[in-house]
Amino acid sequence: MSQMIISIGREYGSGGHEIAQKLSEKLGIAMYDRNMLESIAEYKGVDYSELQKYDEAPRNKLMTRTIKGMSSSHEDNIAHMQFDYLKDKAESGESFVVVGRCAETVLKDYEGLVSFFVLGDKESRIQRTARVRNMSYDEAKSAVSRHDRSRKFYHNRYSDVKWGDSRNYDITINSSKIGVDEVVNILLEYIDKRFNK
Repeated sequence: MSQMIISIGREYGSGGHEIAQKLSEKLGIAMYDRNMLESIAEYKGVDYSELQKYDEAPRNKLMTRTIKGMSSSHEDNIAHMQFDYLKDKAESGESFVVVGRCAETVLKDYEGLVSFFVLGDKESRIQRTARVRNMSYDEAKSAVSRHDRSRKFYHNRYSDVKWGDSRNYDITINSSKIGVDEVVNILLEYIDKRFNK
């Protein structure tokens, strides 16, 4: 099988992470998300929790400077460490699933890239978040809005395409309509057709 890189962008509460996990298991390939930071922290000899607090976070414009392409922003530096990590994995020929991290942009030059964006009806996402995260409805509603805003800001800062714009993905799919397992089946069918044409 040729190299396969599956990029999953997602709205918060859409089940995108669970979908990525199931694709990883069914395809028998690694999945990268926050676990990249553990590897990066170990390689750099730093505390994982120090990196985690800046992961997919907007930088503080008042506290950072960029001079000759070098940024003093922890958020910028951690984002670029993850982008480099993904490029190294792709360059090695490894097949993998990646969640977020602007992968559809960062890895766009690799022929084996297949990119999906998972969205959902807001009410369904709030209810799913409340159930999965054991939150009240109001806490879940706030979390959905906060995380979507943060992901959009992060993505649009580091990508030349807009977060969630269907033109930038192979498939954009609403998980609220058919559920996580059926989304996985549809995406697997698409992947099979892409790699076995």
